[in-house]
Amino acid sequence: MTGSFQFMRPEFLWLLLLLPVLAFWRARWGRPVAVRMPSTADARSVGARPRSMIGGFLMFLGLLSFALLIIALARPRHGKGSSEIEASGIDIVLAIDVSGSMEAHDFKLRGQPVNRLEMVKEVVGKFISTRPNDRLGMVGFAGRPYLVSPLTSDHTWLGDRLRDLQMGQVEDGTAIGSALASAVGYLRKSEAKSRIIILLTDGVNNAGAVNPLTAAEAAKALGIRVYTIGVGTRGEAPVPVKDAFGRTHMQMMKVEIDEEMLREVAAATGGQSYRATDTDSLERIYESINQLETTTRKMKQFQLYDELFLWFLIPGLLLLLLETLLTQTRFRRLP
Repeated sequence: MTGSFQFMRPEFLWLLLLLPVLAFWRARWGRPVAVRMPSTADARSVGARPRSMIGGFLMFLGLLSFALLIIALARPRHGKGSSEIEASGIDIVLAIDVSGSMEAHDFKLRGQPVNRLEMVKEVVGKFISTRPNDRLGMVGFAGRPYLVSPLTSDHTWLGDRLRDLQMGQVEDGTAIGSALASAVGYLRKSEAKSRIIILLTDGVNNAGAVNPLTAAEAAKALGIRVYTIGVGTRGEAPVPVKDAFGRTHMQMMKVEIDEEMLREVAAATGGQSYRATDTDSLERIYESINQLETTTRKMKQFQLYDELFLWFLIPGLLLLLLETLLTQTRFRRLP
């Protein structure tokens, strides 16, 4: 692709139409004359023609400076050529369980016990950082799903939305089928070469109106792969509860994850199912998915420019300064 000249803000060029109006106004009315002549004969003897030429020159300087400043505002630039960038052609939606059971403290992070959601946010944040060429979106779900982030290439913004995830934002429950259907809906119009959903939950489908296997069939029909992750230790896990006095203490509760359903969902779409019982295993799962989805391709993007506005801004300011100095010194207030 060859280079080209263009204006980044061409709408400012309309201001150039004001210059003829300003020139007409200054020529017709101009400035009040500073030197008062006692008679027309005396005025003729001074020599009006040279003064008129000087006044016209000053007006020309002013108009030229404004024209250059307007062009600078329009941001002229010259495209130098095209550059190659990497794009994966993969769109990923992360569906993350934020139900009350994610409060269970059966994981450790940097040696300290944390609840499941905090651990998931840490590991998913690392996964996002390993996918710089992907568009990623995020769906949170409990009793119903909700959009945390649409598909975006702005991973900094996505990371901020991930850190904002918390329990209690919607009614409690585990609507796995509805969350999967919602994620499929966000990928339905995507034109990416590969579309995947990574669904993470710690429970069984007990809310929502959509059966997870029905949602999986919809994903399969659209060519969307689903990876499922069940998080939680086997057996029982400590969960914080409040007693009648408002004091929080840990109570052991049974961990229930419908692993069979998660395997069926993944298998129906050509994905894989995983079970994470500690932080290390969850990190390995996301690393495995990262290795499985590694399509990259080169794309050409015209994005290299030489900014030229300084070539107009600096002369415009200098001419404006010159015109101001001349009108304030020897040629002050000449017509």
